[in-house]
Amino acid sequence: MDLKRLKRAYDHLESLDDRMTYKVRPRSSSLSRPGLEQLAEHHRVLAEYTIELKEVIQELIRAAASRPKPKPKPPVS
Repeated sequence: MDLKRLKRAYDHLESLDDRMTYKVRPRSSSLSRPGLEQLAEHHRVLAEYTIELKEVIQELIRAAASRPKPKPKPPVS
């Protein structure tokens, strides 16, 4: 497992959570229905969130499946 890659993927996930989770959380139901513009905006945000989340999951899988990069050997004097 490549720990550096895993850490980068985790940091990306944290960033995604901080930036967008509040936007896709269900809001309390109100008596009025959302308008078409509100639905379109929510759909766009949800699609963006989903695509970025897919990228994070792909990176996590790659990190788990890959070997860490070998450290360079010091020059022999």
